Amino acid sequence: MALPGRRGALLLTAGVGALLPLLFLWRSAAFLPAGLTAATLGLALFYLFSVDDLKGSAPEFALTLSGLLYVPLLLGHLILVRELPHGIQWILLLFVLVMSGDSGAYYVGRILGRRKLYPLVSPNKSVEGALGGLAGSLLGVTLARWSFFPELTVTDCFLAPLLIGPLAQMGDLFESLLKRSFGVKDSGSIIPGHGGILDRLDSILFAAPAIYYYAVFRGII
Repeated sequence: MALPGRRGALLLTAGVGALLPLLFLWRSAAFLPAGLTAATLGLALFYLFSVDDLKGSAPEFALTLSGLLYVPLLLGHLILVRELPHGIQWILLLFVLVMSGDSGAYYVGRILGRRKLYPLVSPNKSVEGALGGLAGSLLGVTLARWSFFPELTVTDCFLAPLLIGPLAQMGDLFESLLKRSFGVKDSGSIIPGHGGILDRLDSILFAAPAIYYYAVFRGII
């Protein structure tokens, strides 16, 4: 899913995007907005003084900037999750929730899928598969409580999958939207048979912020 445009802009965005998650490591709340502000201004100035196509500059800038927000900002929440009490368990729970949901959606959709979920974006996904994914997430979180995360409550076993599971599925749908918009089947070819890294992370990108804020605010939900 290569962004058309100048190679320099892509390299600059990749470099800034790789550094942006590190801002989550600082305790001060000012570092993250400061980093996002600096990245936005830096990219804006880059496009301002390297313009060669007036009509293409605005959409290219918007796509480049959205790349910073989509992957580094969302994925950076994993660092915040790790810093929480029982942070490792929360991260393991995130992967269990997402992977069990993916498995449930795949097998239920393949066996029982009849009604299309969102054919414009992803023709192969079904309503039955989505419900199977939700059931898979519920089962995965329940097993996590029993096996490695006893601090979870019975309420967590229902609320966490119901709140985070659908977001993980929508993360997958959103990446499908991007791929269809760019006219490609996979986001890359680095993983043979599985597409690009983004194809493996799409659900986690949406689920990582959700599980962080769930863990922080679970006492008042």
